[in-house]
Amino acid sequence: MTQPADTLTARFYPEAAFGGFTRDDASIEFYTRIAALIRPTDRVLDYGAGRGAQIDTETAPHRRWLKTLKGRVAHLEGCDVDRVVMDNPYLDHAALFDPAAPLPYGDGSFDLVYSNWVFEHVEDPAKVAAELLRVTRPGGVICAMTPNKWGYIAMAARLAGNANHVPLLRRIQPGRLEFDVFPTRYRLNSVGDIARAFGRGADVVTYRVTSDPAYHFNRAAIYGAFKVINRLLPNVFAPVLLSFIRKHGDRL
Repeated sequence: MTQPADTLTARFYPEAAFGGFTRDDASIEFYTRIAALIRPTDRVLDYGAGRGAQIDTETAPHRRWLKTLKGRVAHLEGCDVDRVVMDNPYLDHAALFDPAAPLPYGDGSFDLVYSNWVFEHVEDPAKVAAELLRVTRPGGVICAMTPNKWGYIAMAARLAGNANHVPLLRRIQPGRLEFDVFPTRYRLNSVGDIARAFGRGADVVTYRVTSDPAYHFNRAAIYGAFKVINRLLPNVFAPVLLSFIRKHGDRL
């Protein structure tokens, strides 16, 4: 039987009635750690900010507050290869960039850079890592949330192929907008990939986490099955990677 996603969440995670999020919410873990790192005087970059969909579509007030950094730091910059970023209302300023060219910022421009579900689309990991490190101040931090390459969701997506992502997601996540679906590469999506890309210029901590099911066709049986899979599978197959990367040098 098909049920609304929020009904399924309440059924399988009754604690969601208190605050709107579950004990397995990876985004709470990610953005809470960012909240612990930022200072009111910081300049922050949202790398791959897009149209701000992660805030636009957010229904839980606490998660929405965590994801909304504008007003909590001195300056929130956003950049993307898609010009929808120019209309993102959650930024102080936005810029387009060409993936083949350097980012449009000077060396050490930002105290913190974060990237939400972007690393899976990266074509050239070495170049992206070098650019993100370049625009981060010494001692500054790069934070990323991305699918785990060896997680069961990413492996299924690779088997399906980019050409099938839109029709599949239309069925699996009916609320997902077609223009929020982009081709995936999975070249910067394992603990080893991220260590190799960033490790020469930074201290890298990457760990795998489970999350409440997102791909379930709004069906209770599938939702419940994924919850059991998350609990039983070895951690190496967990669906989400969180990375926190501190550039070498003292933070000013």
